[in-house]
Amino acid sequence: MDVGLALPTMADGWSRQTLLDWCRITDEGPFSSISCGERITFHNVEMISTLSAAAALTERVRVMVNLAISPWHSTMLLAKQIATMDMISNGRLDLGLGVGGREQDYRGVGASMTARHQRLDDQVAEMRRLWSGQPALPDAPPLGPSVVQPGGPPLYAGALGPKATARAAAWATGISGFSLSLDSGEMANAVTLARSVWADHDHPSPPRFVVACFAALGVPDAPAVLGEFTRQYMAIFGEDWADAMAQAATLSGPEPLAVALDATAASGMIDEVIIVPGTVDPGCAREIAAVVSDRC
Repeated sequence: MDVGLALPTMADGWSRQTLLDWCRITDEGPFSSISCGERITFHNVEMISTLSAAAALTERVRVMVNLAISPWHSTMLLAKQIATMDMISNGRLDLGLGVGGREQDYRGVGASMTARHQRLDDQVAEMRRLWSGQPALPDAPPLGPSVVQPGGPPLYAGALGPKATARAAAWATGISGFSLSLDSGEMANAVTLARSVWADHDHPSPPRFVVACFAALGVPDAPAVLGEFTRQYMAIFGEDWADAMAQAATLSGPEPLAVALDATAASGMIDEVIIVPGTVDPGCAREIAAVVSDRC
């Protein structure tokens, strides 16, 4: 099982030095990927520019867009941005795509939530057409730059539930999911569903399954840090939900993280765990690296 490390873009205190420190530690460490996610009406930095910088600052790890909320974006512009990131990373890019569920963010960018699942499907088809070298418009040349990976980067779907998973099986390499503290039960349900849907679509191989979790290590009072990070991130869904999620976030030290990683690896269900840090403190990155190194 691979273990990736997300950039702490959703935590308080992000700076240029944070980017430099975490890219260095991630690329030097035992990690398989570097990534971050996308929010609009929040204090995080913008995802595409941040991951483009990470692609330039790293040499070894894969760079994962986890996830782009595709219906927010112009299809052609997103295709060009992703092709550029693929070029900057020299073909180390993976692209996660989803529709999101935060109405506030849709309003923030002036996008409609109507028919967003169909819009995502249509956008995937159009991006693949553009990456194949076909003309961007009838009177225009092919879109540049050319992707390094033939056909474009591997695509992962942030799909939840049977209908979304069935749609994703038509175009995705795998599923990018989330489990706050790597709960085996919820992961098993999602993996079983995805494998069944992939088999129904006659895929030659099962879906690759990536799951993200929240953690805080290497900082004073890590449980409180993780709880507050989780509460802030989930606040958009209401105070009661945010408090419940904060209480359920348990990966706040080396031992809980080690136990969770060992159990997840032993299950054989998950191809990659992505650890999302609840602090910008580089001590957290180093502590997570130590835990993961002991398992390599």
